[in-house]
Amino acid sequence: MTIARPGHDPEAAADDRSAALSQALAQIQLSGAIFLRAEYTEAWAYESMPSDSTVAVLAPEAAQLVLFHVVVTGSCWIEAGSDKVWAHEGDVVVLPYNDQHRMGGIETADLVPISQLVNPPPWSSMPHIVHGLGGSRSEVVCGYLACDDRLFDPRMGIFPPVFVVTPPDGPLRLWVKASSDLVLQQTTAATGDLIAAPTDIPQLLLREVLKLHLANAPATDTGWLAALHDPVVAPAIAAIHGDPSRKWTLADLAREATVSSTVLDERFRSVLGLAPIRYLTGWRMHVAEDLLRSTTLSVTAIAHRVGYESEEAFSRAFKRDHGSAPSVWRVARL
Repeated sequence: MTIARPGHDPEAAADDRSAALSQALAQIQLSGAIFLRAEYTEAWAYESMPSDSTVAVLAPEAAQLVLFHVVVTGSCWIEAGSDKVWAHEGDVVVLPYNDQHRMGGIETADLVPISQLVNPPPWSSMPHIVHGLGGSRSEVVCGYLACDDRLFDPRMGIFPPVFVVTPPDGPLRLWVKASSDLVLQQTTAATGDLIAAPTDIPQLLLREVLKLHLANAPATDTGWLAALHDPVVAPAIAAIHGDPSRKWTLADLAREATVSSTVLDERFRSVLGLAPIRYLTGWRMHVAEDLLRSTTLSVTAIAHRVGYESEEAFSRAFKRDHGSAPSVWRVARL
């Protein structure tokens, strides 16, 4: 949510927030490439390598690895831990913490280890998977980016283990598809154990996707990403993100930050322009949006995940923030 100051144009505030977010994301150092393309036909499903093995193959020196999948055609589900989401043509699936995951199509199929579908490196060309039983086809382009920024530190809990971003119809959606096509055309033979592929387009792609995903995060235009590096605010944010279902009080959060309640409240207002408890409520709504948009969890289950004892209490809070009940909001985005 974007908070407009008194006398401040809300649309201008949203534009300011978008510009600030773009600038902050542009400063994050990323490196990586598109590394795999796949053609899956129904019925199909696979399980990825463990996280450590993925790092060893793609970027052995990386402190943190972000995986993403662009769904060029068709539909698929992807699951990391207990989170399962669906993605369709034009969507981008992001695994911000490189969690081991499973992926499959509409029809039920046995999981096949990805190691059975891709030859081990070194590769003489980009791996190309053709897998399935010959039914309707889904094409997926996979990429990775290495980054040591705290935005991708799993302890901060900024993102869910897996999430889907649907670019709006128009230039951005067309650009995502064109970018994937261009990278595939420009990717050349491998050098050593790694594919020699352009890195600038994947970086731009992930930045745009993250901007869309974070656009509704509970902060003003005063520096949400900067707050992740603040020694007082960051521990409290990590606590909220790590367990949004907990009944946090200001005193609880102050203990996490090892400061007094007064210091924490003042620092939050200075860095983010929000009181800590208001940030907590906003983050809960942000998590709820993700769950409503990309999972099939019931509204009651989502309510419990974001700290509400009853569906009724959650629905009232969500309606105050969004103008419609969770079930209505979800249907409007199908």
